[in-house]
Amino acid sequence: MKTTRFAAAALAAFATVLFAAVLFTTDAARAQAYPNRPITLVLPFAAGSGTDTTTRIISKHLADALGQQFIVDNKPGANGMIAATYVARAQPDGYTLFVTTNTTHSANPYLLKTLTYDPVKDFTAIARTGDLPFMLLINPQVPAKTVKELVAYAKANPGKLTYASGSSSSSVSGATFAKQAGIDLLHVPYKSSPPALSDVLGGRITMMFIDVLTGLPHVKSGDLKALAVTTQKRSALVPDLPSMEEAGVPSFDITSWQGYFAPAGTPKEIIVKINAEIRKVIDKPEIRAELATRGMDAFSSSPEEMEKFVKDQLVLWERLVKDAGIEPQ
Repeated sequence: MKTTRFAAAALAAFATVLFAAVLFTTDAARAQAYPNRPITLVLPFAAGSGTDTTTRIISKHLADALGQQFIVDNKPGANGMIAATYVARAQPDGYTLFVTTNTTHSANPYLLKTLTYDPVKDFTAIARTGDLPFMLLINPQVPAKTVKELVAYAKANPGKLTYASGSSSSSVSGATFAKQAGIDLLHVPYKSSPPALSDVLGGRITMMFIDVLTGLPHVKSGDLKALAVTTQKRSALVPDLPSMEEAGVPSFDITSWQGYFAPAGTPKEIIVKINAEIRKVIDKPEIRAELATRGMDAFSSSPEEMEKFVKDQLVLWERLVKDAGIEPQ
């Protein structure tokens, strides 16, 4: 009887080891074969936005490296919730990825009363790819050349000035500016930055905070005026612009970040492979320089670093939203 029990236990142990070996071999083979068809990169913003432009640059190099087409799928709307929910419900096979920012993964939990996805539980972090500094732009019709002059004009015309937003960074920046400066501004939200910018250009909206990439061409053409950047210190991308704090608005420091995610449950081997290729692309000096000309401060990270960063940013953006006095919608 003891011999029979021993044999059964040994057989069970052997079966467990064999099953684990089969699983390991299957996962390894799957990662080695990946990708064998096009990969879709879902974005929560419209074509022409800063995230869209930088993603297309990076995806071109990823396609060359992996030998497969990368398709950019723009799904703007609901403050990025449409795109985030779509990816969260996608098959975790590495063929549907999410390129997003602090809008969906830092701010939305505090800006929206109802969220149809969980930024931590529903996603697997792949890599952080950089920061996208924002700047304050105003229509030239506004008689102000500095932030202090804009504040003075707003105080002299309470309730008459408006600010547009096409992302969480722009909306929270606008609300933070209004509260910190003690001015009355009307918020006009948009699905994404391009249509918001269009109305600022047309004079229908007074101002907006927007990523450097999207806004700078209009500053260079003279169609809009840039007054400051939202980062705590001046940005190397636009060194002539003062920070908001330097321009007279205390304790102002808001930065938009960008990163890649996969649906939760995506095999680790695939995550590691995508991360390695993203890091190879981002770490090339010539690509970083190209992204810098598009308004992105590019750098890379490990999946573990990205996961920790997301959790830390949720704490930070909870404070930013609360300090700005924004009520969840």
